[in-house]
Amino acid sequence: MQAIRYIFLLMACLAGSLTGFAQGLVIRNYNVKDGLANATVYSAVQDAEGFIWFATPTGASKFDGKRFRNYTKKDGLTDNDVLKLASDSRGRIWFLTSNGKLSFYQNHLVHNEEQDSTLRYNSRSHYVQYAFEDRARTIWFLNSAGRIIQYNGKKTTYDKLGPSSMDVLSLLGKDSVFHPLQRYFNLPGVKDSNNVSQKIFLTSPFSTGNQRFNDRIRNNPVVITGNTLYSYTPQDIMPFFSGTEWGIREEVSSMSIDGENLWIGTPRALYLIRNFFQGERVLSKLLNNHAITSILHDRDGNTWITTLGDGVYHIPFKHFYFAYLDNTNGLYSHSVYSVFKDKRNGLLYIGENAGMLNVMPPGGNIRRYELDSTGGRNSVLGIMAMPNTNELVIATDNTIFNYAAGGPPPKPVLRMRNIRDMDFTPGGKLRVVSRNRLALGTDGRMVDLSALETQVSSIASVDDSSYYLGTGSGLFFGRNSHLPVHVQDDPRMAQSIKDLEWINGYLWVGTSDQGIFVLKDNQVVRHFRAGEDLVSDICQQLYYDGNGRLYVATNRGVSIIDTRTRTLLRNLTSNDGLMSDDIRGISHAGDTLYVATSNGLCYFSRDHIPVDTVPPTVYLNAIRYGDSTWLPRPYFQHIYERNSTFEVEFGAIAFDLPELVEYQYNFSNDTTGGWVTTMSTIVPYPKLQPGDYTLLIRARKYKSGWSKPVVLRISVLPRWYQEWWARGILVLLGILAILLILRYIVSRIKGGERRKTEYNRRIAELEAKALTNQMNPHFIFNSLNSVQHLILEKEEKQALNFLADFATLMRQMLNNSRKSYLSLEDEVAFLTRYIELEKIRFANSFEYKVEMSQELKEYTIYIPPMLIQPILENAIKHGLAPKNGSGHLLVRLEMQGDLLYCAVDDDGIGWEHANSIKTGKLTKHESTALSVIRERLQIIKSFNGSVGKLEIIDKFNSGFGNKAGTLVEILIPIVKML
Repeated sequence: MQAIRYIFLLMACLAGSLTGFAQGLVIRNYNVKDGLANATVYSAVQDAEGFIWFATPTGASKFDGKRFRNYTKKDGLTDNDVLKLASDSRGRIWFLTSNGKLSFYQNHLVHNEEQDSTLRYNSRSHYVQYAFEDRARTIWFLNSAGRIIQYNGKKTTYDKLGPSSMDVLSLLGKDSVFHPLQRYFNLPGVKDSNNVSQKIFLTSPFSTGNQRFNDRIRNNPVVITGNTLYSYTPQDIMPFFSGTEWGIREEVSSMSIDGENLWIGTPRALYLIRNFFQGERVLSKLLNNHAITSILHDRDGNTWITTLGDGVYHIPFKHFYFAYLDNTNGLYSHSVYSVFKDKRNGLLYIGENAGMLNVMPPGGNIRRYELDSTGGRNSVLGIMAMPNTNELVIATDNTIFNYAAGGPPPKPVLRMRNIRDMDFTPGGKLRVVSRNRLALGTDGRMVDLSALETQVSSIASVDDSSYYLGTGSGLFFGRNSHLPVHVQDDPRMAQSIKDLEWINGYLWVGTSDQGIFVLKDNQVVRHFRAGEDLVSDICQQLYYDGNGRLYVATNRGVSIIDTRTRTLLRNLTSNDGLMSDDIRGISHAGDTLYVATSNGLCYFSRDHIPVDTVPPTVYLNAIRYGDSTWLPRPYFQHIYERNSTFEVEFGAIAFDLPELVEYQYNFSNDTTGGWVTTMSTIVPYPKLQPGDYTLLIRARKYKSGWSKPVVLRISVLPRWYQEWWARGILVLLGILAILLILRYIVSRIKGGERRKTEYNRRIAELEAKALTNQMNPHFIFNSLNSVQHLILEKEEKQALNFLADFATLMRQMLNNSRKSYLSLEDEVAFLTRYIELEKIRFANSFEYKVEMSQELKEYTIYIPPMLIQPILENAIKHGLAPKNGSGHLLVRLEMQGDLLYCAVDDDGIGWEHANSIKTGKLTKHESTALSVIRERLQIIKSFNGSVGKLEIIDKFNSGFGNKAGTLVEILIPIVKML
């Protein structure tokens, strides 16, 4: 509830010589800070759904009990100054504004002439004053110029009954045609010049106790003239209330009839006459110094009072069943500690702090006694009737008093510090306990309880000799003046006890935080707890009415228990109408229950406490999807929006305890289960998928059942790509794409296999070519010629060594040609043997040297075979052999990253000179050998990604000075191992 203020106002009896005690009434005030459009409110009506509407100078307010929804010109009103409201039988709320143009609210929209041409007419700048409805449910309006406007749903007609002016009495006289849409009419007079046969009574020929006259008043319009109320019929006009006779001097501005009660509003106050139609003559004045503009009784029995400048006042229906007393209407303060209703004489005793005792006779004024408080705090904590006498015993914090009704003021009879409780024995003996003492009567006999080493809180007499004590550490049992002993039959009694009651052989124990224990022969036979029965586990006082009912005062209300069956009957809290949940004391007389609270005293009929079991009305307020908001409707359809949240905003119409309304919604189409309980008024559904849904929303308020669910059917339409055929196409395309991908993968695998096969084939071919190149016919031929020459020269031993080395070289060449990789050590050995043979063949015409970097010696290096030998062969045969004089050949091996750098450097005739003297056959041979090397390097690159390189440099033409010869550089991919 938004900033609801509870105001306790006077209901004083003001009529003539009638006097009575002031009786409080709880009234809630709603103002601008609560959401009301303006503090000045002209009138109020209730629509067909149950909302309360208020007319203000700055728009109209719609209220559901918890929040206001305000409507102004931007929402469709023709003017913000709304003078009156009218509700017709079609559920429309008509706004009668100062500019005279018509507008109404229906189906969550304000209709006006701009978007509804049927409302368009020329108002001639006259405002509408009254609204009527005929049997055909056509609406008729009477404006300030006395002209009639008709609205039949199709068009609005001005001067429908002719150009002559009319007045409200003329329309009221045609009651068979026109039914007024308001209860009363403020008119300057009651004389209808057009109805000369109508009788006008100056005084009523019937009393208000006459049932037929009462029915006539309730069922016919009321005319207010001055401060007199008339019951109007076309045949006669009879007064039934005169403000002057009731002491009301100002004019009556408004009135209302609620059952047997009559409400009167004036520019200065609100008056209530309870049971007016039963002949009661007690006038109560409420809302003094408030200008009352209208009074409305809604369908639930709540009363709404609108004012000029003070907002709206609301009296919940149940508060009429309760009477209240506090410091605003007779008591000294709002903090009440004890109460006692004396059945012998009807006096009501109310004990407060500061030793204040209030004595209130039936229908009389409160008499107040200030008891002795010189000892410090002195609250009146207990009041009991003394058996067999007319006197009372009154306990304060420090003194016991005696008081006789109608006698002198209370007199002290026992002074005792820190009094906690008192009780009478069946024989009428008084027992009083303080924190550490027990008084056996008022004659001064005391029992020192200090030895118990605990503080005493309560006493319950079993008989004239035995009793129970409740203490901070458990239950004790005592006899006469002996020291009480600890009752240890049940360990649950070893705790803080607040109050005790001995009822028909059972001991009822109220604890400070464990609820109520019921003991029989010191054994627990029943335990009342907050989780099961009690309104709270913190018990502050037990009160037994002597007729089978135990009242438990707690910090959260009152629990009523049937002591015969030991069952809980019901709980009462401030939600039911108590002034506070902090209960200090209880008393009763007949059917009336008196409850003392920290916020005053309330009393009511305990057997006729109202229970609002009617569920609240649930309504839809808005539907949101994506970035748009729609007005509520039973069926919502929208095309699917990606990543959009669907929300439904709703509420419930509950004017009493709206903050306790809880909701349930069901989105699962399972009405037996699937309900989600919430206090929120928004149902969010993020990322709602396409489909048809049914949303059920219901509510319940305090002590009511669940309402009938509001049903919203939702259809989220799929986009084209969410349709079954689109999804089928997508599935087919997906399958096709998968097949294409699989086909591509298979083709890639097959292509890879083909390339690998081709690679292996090419490697074999190249190795064969390399082998062929290695086995150069000229080399073999010349080598054999050299052997022949050695034989002819009788150098048989040298010829045999040459043939052996030549055979070994041939065997190594054949073995190496079959391997993909060969260790660098084996390759160097092969190359050295080859150079040695070439050196012999060319008669030691050159010197050679092989250099290896230290890094190469730390690893085992593997390289493709037969890549360097053709380069050495070219260097010897075409560079060094044609040279005149001795030549030099250098083979240098180094590491460059993951590649082997090999440089073959000779000081022969040079690359270009050698090419110029070669025969065509030799040129073709050399070109083929070098191209094979380059092709092998390229194939190795495509296979393992390593990049090889072959470069031939003529030193004479490449910046080496005057040096002749050829430098061949080759980068060979390697495999390196430790």
